[in-house]
Amino acid sequence: MEDLCYLLKEVNGAGVYQLNCSLDALHESVQCADFTLFEADIASAHGKGEVLAELARAIKAPGWFGHNWDALADALGDLSWCKAPGYVLLLRGEDPGDEVMHDILNATVEFWKLQGKAFWVFYA
Repeated sequence: MEDLCYLLKEVNGAGVYQLNCSLDALHESVQCADFTLFEADIASAHGKGEVLAELARAIKAPGWFGHNWDALADALGDLSWCKAPGYVLLLRGEDPGDEVMHDILNATVEFWKLQGKAFWVFYA
């Protein structure tokens, strides 16, 4: 667990990955790193609208969230309502294979790297 906690703090290693440890180990490591964990269950989401709604719920998006890809990008690049030294987005369910979503998640990781914070995305 300590190894994962240490790795989560490595800003340059942050990215979008398939989770290769237990959910318990991830939860413990996120807590150890004092990061914020967002958990979205996209397994039962059907289509873009449901995926966006679940992501908005998971990140506790503010009222201005417009339930479109641009709003998701804006919200993930803001997170002023949830200040933390780093973030982990856990997506439960299969990768939906949406190219726009992938681009947003990767851009979010890169944005937070420039801010000196790690933003990790894990599919489980």
